[in-house]
Amino acid sequence: MISADGRSATLELKGVEVIDQPRWPAHDAEAAPARMGLRVVWKATGEKVLFEDKCKQFRVEGYRAIARASAMVEAPSLGFSWRSDPIETSRAAFAIIGSEVNGKYYR
Repeated sequence: MISADGRSATLELKGVEVIDQPRWPAHDAEAAPARMGLRVVWKATGEKVLFEDKCKQFRVEGYRAIARASAMVEAPSLGFSWRSDPIETSRAAFAIIGSEVNGKYYR
């Protein structure tokens, strides 16, 4: 979900079915069904940013942001579950919320 002003966003995934392979990349690694979820929240600060490389046709513009995340994983067949610390205790070292263009969309 992105706010109307584009200055905050939330990505939330719940109960996403994945495969757990503890011995991967072994060729005979057994696979077990697992589930995961995550929540990431970005909130813009007032500091505008622009990163552009015209030669590589790449541009990012937006705002520095505060980003926080939490996650969980369950592998029921193994009796295993893990949950990160609460999202309120999380903090990223660097985040931007904005737009990016590259290649034929650069102009």
